[in-house]
Amino acid sequence: MCQTVNNKKNRRNKNQKEFINKRSFLKLSAITAASFSFPYLGMTKTGNYKPAENFKPAPPKPQNILSPEKALKRLMKGNKRYVLGKSEPLDFHDIQRALIGGQNPYAAILGCSDSRVSPEHCFDETQGDLFVARNAGNYLTHDNIATLEYAVAVLHTPLIMVLGHESCGAVQAAIEAVDHYKDFPGHIQLLASSIAPAVRSVNDTSSTRLVNVTKRNIVLTVERLRTKSPVLDFYHDNKKILIVGGLYHLDTGEVELIV
Repeated sequence: MCQTVNNKKNRRNKNQKEFINKRSFLKLSAITAASFSFPYLGMTKTGNYKPAENFKPAPPKPQNILSPEKALKRLMKGNKRYVLGKSEPLDFHDIQRALIGGQNPYAAILGCSDSRVSPEHCFDETQGDLFVARNAGNYLTHDNIATLEYAVAVLHTPLIMVLGHESCGAVQAAIEAVDHYKDFPGHIQLLASSIAPAVRSVNDTSSTRLVNVTKRNIVLTVERLRTKSPVLDFYHDNKKILIVGGLYHLDTGEVELIV
């Protein structure tokens, strides 16, 4: 009888092991399949970024395959149309089908969340053209870095623009925090503290202080993007991307390149 009980236990243990092994195999298979469809963003032994060679499917918008320089030229031409009131009419139905299977935006925008500044409008672009990350004050966060790395390394976007604007409330809050030691409720203080380095680097107290700090915040963010991310640093050093800064003028709608 003892032998019968032991045989049952052995069969049960064997079945459990087979189930675990099967489940592990299926899980591993799923991970392996995902690795073929999603580019591997590798690091060398020295800590430097090294892009993997991956199969690239046909882009949904071939017109978005541009050099960094041509991407910037197209972006600014769109802004000129917007300023002149000659924005091209949009028909989303023409591009919906092409974008179902993917995207290949030609520019990534790190912009402010201000409702008066819409990147798609001010650059006269449509769905699938711009990859946009926004927060109040267009300062750099870990989430924004990851978003822009994804745009460059996975979507092959050749251009990044940090887009600030006149009369930015987030920058004004940072000025109030630094100059007048003002405290803000909740997480707003974190926002002000993040922009504080730009405030401290601008010494003037003139009527143009706000716009000067706004420009400095854009410049510092561009510099950080060029140097603080191994992924973006690799593409920038190898001239695969441009990282620039622009200031949106509320009165005219013009985007002024400042860096």
